Amino acid sequence: MGLYSEFKTFVARGNVVDLAVGVIMGGAFGKIVNSLVADVLMPPIGYVVGGKKFTELKLTLPQIRVPDPLNEGGMTTLEPATINIGSFLQTTFDFLIIAVCVFMMIKAINALKADVKPPPPPVTLTPTEQLLTEIRDMLKSRPIT
Repeated sequence: MGLYSEFKTFVARGNVVDLAVGVIMGGAFGKIVNSLVADVLMPPIGYVVGGKKFTELKLTLPQIRVPDPLNEGGMTTLEPATINIGSFLQTTFDFLIIAVCVFMMIKAINALKADVKPPPPPVTLTPTEQLLTEIRDMLKSRPIT
């Protein structure tokens, strides 16, 4: 089997197409959730914490001075490093909202699958089981003396 025909067989399988659709839908869903968090949920939280954009919340570390390699004996002050708490919290909220939404979607899909279950196949009894069932039914129908 040639490389082309193997690739054609691989792509023609339903799983690959389902995966591609899932990735595309997941990307679009991620954008919706990011917008929900950044544009709807975070502005009120930013208002509560002092009117700042939530992503601008950060801890600024002290500036440090280091020797300047271009100026012999001189010192240079480096830009202060920051710990971006707001961005981290927003990303955490994004994750939590996506996790809840995915959980709810899977729960809904499982509920739909439960409604569409095919009826169980009829039970086929062996000849011995059939005979025992008939005997049991006859004994049940006899009056007790």
